[in-house]
Amino acid sequence: MAKLIYWMNTSLDGYVADEAGNFDWSEPSDEVHALANDLERPIGTYLYGRRVYETMAVWQTLGTRHDEPAVIREFGDIWRAADKVVYSRTLQHVSTPKTTLEREFDAAAVRKMTDESARDISINGPTLAAHAIRAGIVDEYHVVVYPVVVGAGLGWLPRNVRIDLDLVGEHRFANGVVHLHYRARS
Repeated sequence: MAKLIYWMNTSLDGYVADEAGNFDWSEPSDEVHALANDLERPIGTYLYGRRVYETMAVWQTLGTRHDEPAVIREFGDIWRAADKVVYSRTLQHVSTPKTTLEREFDAAAVRKMTDESARDISINGPTLAAHAIRAGIVDEYHVVVYPVVVGAGLGWLPRNVRIDLDLVGEHRFANGVVHLHYRARS
């Protein structure tokens, strides 16, 4: 049985993007990008909302040139190898291989997917992840906290939800970024 894993980059005050939608403050160093590669390597399927999918679709070609850094090439290879499911009511079609489009998020179908999968599944983006969090189907949480306060914007977790977690691990990077890994209590 696979795990459903949610991970996001956030500001210290818990936002993935500021009020203007900017997240340029979360550009990873090579060291933090290597962590992202480690987190993504066991993933067999990515679950995306439209906005995250449109952001990530550049990896279909990014990381394919030999003159790009090794950490970028590795992430591109990992991303292209995985299946993708995009949940959107407005997107007309997907532009990348190994990608399917679903109109509605169905928590029972996602739980069935994790029960039947040999590889872990990642849910990406706070809006989509909120559905899975509220349904209680997220098994693990990874938060990569950047040393910046943005004041307002799109939060990484939904409001009015209680989730009891156990700390599995933490790591501090040279640039002040901190990775926290939690497991949902059963």
